[in-house]
Amino acid sequence: MNTATLLSLAAYFVGMIAIGLYAWRRSTADSEGYLLAGRNLPPSVAALSAGASDMSGWLLLGLPGALYLTGLSAAWIGIGLFAGAVVNWIVVAPRLRAQTEEYGNALTIPQFLANRFPDQGTNLRVISAIVIVVFFTVYTAAGLVGGGKLFETAFAGALPNTGLSDYMLGIVITAGIVLAYTMVGGFLAVSLTDFVQGIIMVLALIIMPLVVMFDTGGAGVSLAQVPVDGFLSLTEGLTLLGFVSAVTWGLGYFGQPHIIVRFMAIDTVANVAKARWIGLSWMAVALIGAVGVGICGRAYAQANGIEVEDAETIFIVLAELLFHPAITGFLFAALLAAIMSTISSQLLVSSSSLTEDFYRLFLRKEAGEREAVNVGRICVALVAIAAVVLANDPDSEVLGLVANAWAGFGAAFGPLIILSLVWKGHDGHGMTGAGAVAGLVTGAVVTGGWITLGLNADLGGGEGLYEIVPGFIAAWIAIVAVSRLTQPQDNLSTNAK
Repeated sequence: MNTATLLSLAAYFVGMIAIGLYAWRRSTADSEGYLLAGRNLPPSVAALSAGASDMSGWLLLGLPGALYLTGLSAAWIGIGLFAGAVVNWIVVAPRLRAQTEEYGNALTIPQFLANRFPDQGTNLRVISAIVIVVFFTVYTAAGLVGGGKLFETAFAGALPNTGLSDYMLGIVITAGIVLAYTMVGGFLAVSLTDFVQGIIMVLALIIMPLVVMFDTGGAGVSLAQVPVDGFLSLTEGLTLLGFVSAVTWGLGYFGQPHIIVRFMAIDTVANVAKARWIGLSWMAVALIGAVGVGICGRAYAQANGIEVEDAETIFIVLAELLFHPAITGFLFAALLAAIMSTISSQLLVSSSSLTEDFYRLFLRKEAGEREAVNVGRICVALVAIAAVVLANDPDSEVLGLVANAWAGFGAAFGPLIILSLVWKGHDGHGMTGAGAVAGLVTGAVVTGGWITLGLNADLGGGEGLYEIVPGFIAAWIAIVAVSRLTQPQDNLSTNAK
């Protein structure tokens, strides 16, 4: 491995830890500072933090890999995601920012739900915290798999002999750096590093397709040589179930705690609109760039006789082949940025649920602010260790793991968050606590059952249906039906709005 590449990565790691130390001095004195940065994020930081924590390693590994294998038809995943993000910023963001402060200054999603439906407060906090910790452990493992694949592919034989494989050493290094700045600096560190990482990611996704296209013998020459019928068609080989499974990824946005918590931290409700335009512009460029990496990467590999054993590593392969070692280091830093920005957010949200919705609810109700912050740091480490254990299989697919976790959150929390924000009767309780519990449990169970029974879509072209669809629909129906049955008699005529 070239020294310039290693120095670029080392500079990136040092920068992330420096940001963590800065945040530690600024906003870790109490729980609101550690978990939400005091609700004082500028719109630009909130927007790029939401985008970077959303996209994760699948943006540079999973999505380009899917496009590399199946062609442009896989782009419907990105199209569905963008549509979902637009609705999320318009419907959820301003309401959640206002109502989490209105309902008892809630610091976590479970807290907000408990304050919104006090008759089922304990049940909602416990169940939602369990769902968050379980699915985020899987989601975090998906990010660590991306880190392992980077080190296994790009640093084979260049790492010191520690008794671990290059894959496992990559996982340990990735987890260690994330833990360093997340445990120390909390939400502000995560948000500021996300902001920097978001800029690095989008620059890499602009640079790489352009370099591939204009490289001698690159995509401009070889696109027509890809021997796959319909490779550049949006509809080739796409079944109805495949189309629905792809575009409904967008439904997941409404229930992703690590994304919507950014809405809670924006400095003012008025700045949500500004953050929306910044975030959606960033997302559009990033998704187009990821599509370009997959399509142009396949064309380049085909034209130059390059065999890519794992399609999800096409970004890494191109970075090593086409760029100066110093730039390669920057591109690897972009991949790590995508991975680490999401992992840090997920660890912090999981930690907040364990601290606020278990420790302070059942074990130490009288725990002070400093104690709560320290317990939160311990919980960050515990969830990270569990994710490292789950990620130890080098054959794991990033997109598959992300798909399962994304669906779990989207179905369990999506309908619940939307309806809790917009459905209120004349007495303020059109949606009831019992309906909220029913939707949360139904969404999680139906999604998990769909996966267990093997009815979910194979992203490589299977005939199943993406599990978020039945889970989301079932949860929505459960919330409405149970709320109708359990609300006060004089509220039965209230309609969901």
